[in-house]
Amino acid sequence: MSQQQPYYREAGAVARRFNRAVGWLARHGISLLGTAELSVRGRKSGTMQRVPVNQHIHEGVPYLVSARGHSQWVRNMRAAGGGELRVGRTVRSFTAVEVGDDEKPAILRAYLKKWGWEVEQYFQGITAASSDEDMRAAAPDHPVFRLTVRG
Repeated sequence: MSQQQPYYREAGAVARRFNRAVGWLARHGISLLGTAELSVRGRKSGTMQRVPVNQHIHEGVPYLVSARGHSQWVRNMRAAGGGELRVGRTVRSFTAVEVGDDEKPAILRAYLKKWGWEVEQYFQGITAASSDEDMRAAAPDHPVFRLTVRG
């Protein structure tokens, strides 16, 4: 019996350029609708890896959602258990706990309402208007981390 690979969709050339621009803006103090630069320690290299992310606040709690699936930053976050979010000179350290699939549908729906214009292409036809059943089916493909900001 073969084990199915976790969902992961690599960014194309345009998305990589867009991400570089968003990361540069965040490092220089400009956040687009809540974007920030995530720094998380690499699980193999031990060095800090940086990637722009869309921090999502749901019911007053900060989350990070991986639209592209089980990406490198997700794997690093699982190993490190936290990291830093930067916008300009403001750096917030946090710990992260991965949310179970049963908790994800409401968070994913709210995330897609805010960020769908940018990320729906990675959700394989799932939108904010999709049924609860479809949201539950998509949940395993999109890791979600609940953040606790330190200090």
